[in-house]
Amino acid sequence: MGVFLGIDTSNYTTSMALLNTDSNELIQRKKLLSVQDGALGLRQSDALFQHVRQLPDMASDLFKELPDLCLTGIGVSTQPRRHKDSYMPCFLAGESQARTVAALLHIPLFSFSHQEGHIAAALYGSGHLDWLEHPFLAFHFSGGTSEGLYVKPKERWIEVEKVASSLDLKAGQAVDRVGKMLGLPFPAGPWLEELALKSQKHFPVRPVMKGYDCSLSGVENRCRAMLEKGESPADIAQYCLDFLAASICAMTEALLKKYKGIPLLFAGGVMCNCFIRQIIEQRYGGVFCPPVFSSDNAAGIAVLAARAAREV
Repeated sequence: MGVFLGIDTSNYTTSMALLNTDSNELIQRKKLLSVQDGALGLRQSDALFQHVRQLPDMASDLFKELPDLCLTGIGVSTQPRRHKDSYMPCFLAGESQARTVAALLHIPLFSFSHQEGHIAAALYGSGHLDWLEHPFLAFHFSGGTSEGLYVKPKERWIEVEKVASSLDLKAGQAVDRVGKMLGLPFPAGPWLEELALKSQKHFPVRPVMKGYDCSLSGVENRCRAMLEKGESPADIAQYCLDFLAASICAMTEALLKKYKGIPLLFAGGVMCNCFIRQIIEQRYGGVFCPPVFSSDNAAGIAVLAARAAREV
């Protein structure tokens, strides 16, 4: 079919990807946005500014891989979720670039949500793109999202229905807040995992559930109390991961009672944690996104663009 460009400008990562559907070769570039030491994130205006500065250099570097590039189509993320009230200014950086290139080259432009990109990247990375042809459950746990999703095919896109979520703190936020109190760099995920591996403990956790939804705010308070009592940073990190694993398992178990026998996909940066993944795989199986496609990236957007072009 050709070569498709994917662009994703999330709150923490600038990313671009090229997918050659004839060879199934995918090349991607991504760069974290700069976050001030001690901060837990960025203002949207700062994120937007950094994306605008990073995109041209990233495109130049990416297109060197294919000097005779002839684009067939472009995909871009334009909002966190496909919902009328879902909006973040940082996505305007990628959207403006994509619209300009599409107009200049007279090629089709396809818009998707950041969440749809995560799902497609997880399926591509795990070799399960055929799942886009039937319903499945996806669990998207990242810095800004902690949700259980019912996914089914819909014309050129996929229909994503939120069927469970965190009622308060998101899993990635919990990791970063605990990481900050332990003096770890942002984003804290890899550092917290490395610290937890030094612990000799595992903590029994009773997750706080309301129907299919979980509450994660208690983990921050509990970790702070442990720190004030002088417990080791390694044990605090382990408790945080035990808490998150128990909550994800409880959500999974609740949804499997409703959606019996349905395939399970786990995506997002939190899901690449080795401890959480091991616990879930042992109990429920499921398919996990490879780490290279777990964090924010444009690979899934390029994949969805190719799929949408096929249906035009």
